[in-house]
This record gives sequence, structure tokens and C-alpha cells, in this order.
Amino acid sequence: MRDDYIKEALKVINDPNMLINVVSRRVKQLRRGNRPLVESLEKLSAEDTALREVSEGKISFELGEV
Repeated sequence: MRDDYIKEALKVINDPNMLINVVSRRVKQLRRGNRPLVESLEKLSAEDTALREVSEGKISFELGEV
């Protein structure tokens, strides 16, 4: 994973544990064949694609009640 993508995604989801959960769920979706929500001229890994989607506001999340 690229450090710059991680830093940008942490600006959107500032809790590292929550970011890991969101990105890992999205990576699973991408590997199952879901289409990326961002365009890229370079070939990105599923992890980098998920991080870019978070940093560009393409993915949202909701905290459930405990």
C-alpha cells in the first residue's frame, strides 16, 4: 500500500482501526469482481484502489450502536 494513499484516507476516516475495517471489506468486494469507483491510469492493487475510494469520498460508513 502506498503511504500517500494511507495519509489521505486517514484525513477522511481518522480512526486507523475503522479505516482498516472499511478498506478490508472493500478489498474483498473488489477481489470478488466489483467495479472500482475511481479511475486510474496506473494499475493499482485492490488495497490502493480502496484507499483512493475512501480519500475521494466514494465510500461511506456508518457506526452501529453497541
